[in-house]
Amino acid sequence: MANPKLQIQTALQILKPAHEVFTAIVDPAKMANYFISEGSGPMEEGTTVTWKFPEFDETFPVRVGKVEQDKYISYCWDGTDGNELLVEITLTPEGDEATVVTITEKEMENNEAGITWLKGNTAGWANFLACLKAYLEHGINLRKGAFDFMKPEAANKV
Repeated sequence: MANPKLQIQTALQILKPAHEVFTAIVDPAKMANYFISEGSGPMEEGTTVTWKFPEFDETFPVRVGKVEQDKYISYCWDGTDGNELLVEITLTPEGDEATVVTITEKEMENNEAGITWLKGNTAGWANFLACLKAYLEHGINLRKGAFDFMKPEAANKV
């Protein structure tokens, strides 16, 4: 029996309508309030955008797949091993004033590298959802300064 491939799935309810949540995910100016430090453009179907995170010097290309207004966003980016990973974000309205955001990222081999990815990115997506919720519901940027210890200059001080 072969080892199944690994994938991540996590979800959180945000007390905002789907349109507001969708806009906060596809608009880099809004994303800079909770996730990235800058983005090259909005997430539009068929485009490639670049994201920069505050704790890393490099930029990351994001190849946008399918986008359904207020419902669904998919994109691919490269894992640490160069493997292309598919991220799918699904928005499910819960009444008029709440949205369940479900994120799936796939896939990696079920081996040591895959398990390391699974642990790190599961924590990362849970953090993304918490930061998105804090930003949309309370106007707070939880990510600001949270990962400064990961910057190369900080690592040299340890």
